Amino acid sequence: MEMRELTVVAGSFVGFQLLFSVASPRLSSTITPDYGRLPATKLTEWNSRLVSTVHALIVGLFCLYILWFDDAVNANPVWGDPSLVKLNVAITCGYLLYDLVLLACNWSTMGDSFFVCHHLAALYAYGYVLTRGVLPYFANFRLISELSTPFVNQRWFFEALKYPRSHRLVVVNGVAMAVVFFLVRIAVMPSYWVSVFATFGTPDFERLGLGAQVAWITSCIALDILNTVWMYKISRGCYRVLTGRGGGRKAKDGAEASSALGKHANNHTD
Repeated sequence: MEMRELTVVAGSFVGFQLLFSVASPRLSSTITPDYGRLPATKLTEWNSRLVSTVHALIVGLFCLYILWFDDAVNANPVWGDPSLVKLNVAITCGYLLYDLVLLACNWSTMGDSFFVCHHLAALYAYGYVLTRGVLPYFANFRLISELSTPFVNQRWFFEALKYPRSHRLVVVNGVAMAVVFFLVRIAVMPSYWVSVFATFGTPDFERLGLGAQVAWITSCIALDILNTVWMYKISRGCYRVLTGRGGGRKAKDGAEASSALGKHANNHTD
């Protein structure tokens, strides 16, 4: 890993920490006075989710820029020049480290062993990108999924502020969450896997080695299965809200999915 990437990781870690502890409380208090009335545990999660939204927007938009304009990565998705991708991944690694520290400091209220395993696995996977420069196109492509995170977090903000589920803003955000989730996590699957299959049997693919090959393919399969299940739940919840069929256990599908996404929204393990 080069000094530039290490600097970005460290800078992101510090920046997200300052956003959590300084900027978020001030900004949130200005936006809504109800922020100050939340219990301490919800204040912590509120600030955490605001940081999550900022990270998602930075990384997601940077990801789109790389996909559209980085010709070197697009020309060779396995071994193309990973310079910009490394910067994007370094920002994410800084965020993951910040989030691990936050979890450790608030383990009694936010602790989740699955979440810790997820972050550690993500750091391990992205370590390949930062140290070996492998799979830059595919590592970056998966970060498109971050663009759905702001809508997931916004749904939690509305719930924390006790907006009724029938409120117009809640409904609009819920529909937007379903649409964006589909576009950035489901609709992109065919093109992603076409690109993956196109590398099979090539010298670039063989050069990866068995360890990187297995880690890459298995993590992608697992994530796509999980995203498909979440999409199903979100769609059912969205449909029932729009049609007014809000009663019963099935009406909670969308809420359950977005709650799970809120806890594990940052899927960086590809």
